[in-house]
Amino acid sequence: MTQKTVLNEAHRRFGAKMVDFGGWDMPLHYGSQIDEHHAVRRDCGMFDVSHMCAVDVAGPGAKAFLLRLIANNVDKLGLPGKALYSAMLNEAGGVVDDLIVYYIADGQYRIVINAGTAEKDLAWMRERLAEWQQGAACEVAIVPRRDLAMIAVQGPQARARVWQVLPQTRAASEPLKAFFAVTVGEYFIASTGYTGEDGFEITLPASKAEGLWQALFDAGVRPVGLGARDTLRLEAGMNLYGQDMDETVSPLDAGLAWTVDLVAPRDFVGKAALLAKAQQKQFLGLVLEDRGVLRAHQKVSSAQGAGEITSGSYAPTLQRSIALARLPLDVAIGDTVKVEIRDKQLSARVVKPCFVRHGKAMI
Repeated sequence: MTQKTVLNEAHRRFGAKMVDFGGWDMPLHYGSQIDEHHAVRRDCGMFDVSHMCAVDVAGPGAKAFLLRLIANNVDKLGLPGKALYSAMLNEAGGVVDDLIVYYIADGQYRIVINAGTAEKDLAWMRERLAEWQQGAACEVAIVPRRDLAMIAVQGPQARARVWQVLPQTRAASEPLKAFFAVTVGEYFIASTGYTGEDGFEITLPASKAEGLWQALFDAGVRPVGLGARDTLRLEAGMNLYGQDMDETVSPLDAGLAWTVDLVAPRDFVGKAALLAKAQQKQFLGLVLEDRGVLRAHQKVSSAQGAGEITSGSYAPTLQRSIALARLPLDVAIGDTVKVEIRDKQLSARVVKPCFVRHGKAMI
């Protein structure tokens, strides 16, 4: 059965075109995907991300559990509210899911996992906990928080609009640097996002979500659907689980080596596989030089060998077609490669992601 967020009826009242997204009934757009994209780059927009799953991991053994569970090192989380992007890997070194971990306090963490993989992720976490508890004390509670909703407000005016609607949160949230969070009453406000723009991701009781959504709209924040969310994250060079990586792909081949800590002496699931098998491909950006549109699974040919596009689309900010691709290790930034599109070999320039950040072209 298709699942619905607490804002489902609100999306329909706002005229959204609804689609199935990983088993969730979600808004694709509210009329114009392009206009929604530009609203986030130039002003601000809001996204219903309540389909994502917040999971509280707490207990005396929480830190030890996360040190073994994820590829990045939670020892880096020394300040309350600090966030860390990482991945859970399987024993073969493939990506079970990518996620964000927030350090709340000693023995208390919050993980945000993807919607379409949530049940799989929770099962994986519980299986690992049961496995590691055998013969050793590991007091950890894994609690999915489906009583919460999440709304992301993104864009150059996002903070100002949030403070207009939630003035009581300004003093605590204004000092937030990127990848930090703070709790203000019933609001968990994080300076994270998926667009390459400034803003907040606000977690709050599900019962309060519709009121906040309406208040933000009344303050001039435009609702944005999945279509613009995808073009925004692509312009920002951000990975999408299921397209740019999955359980068969090493994070080293998905441009996520920076989220993997192989230096610390700790062991974690998948570490041995990563050490045994070096990086096979590099993860780079493409800008199409000819007319056409880059799409996932299109084949790429270069003087150094073959590659494949993992995500591609028209980039409204750049008015060009762009893509993320896995390419041979010897391909260099600035090289020209060929992409097979409808039996034609079209030229594309290799660039370093990201393509757009804070509204400005980076290529």
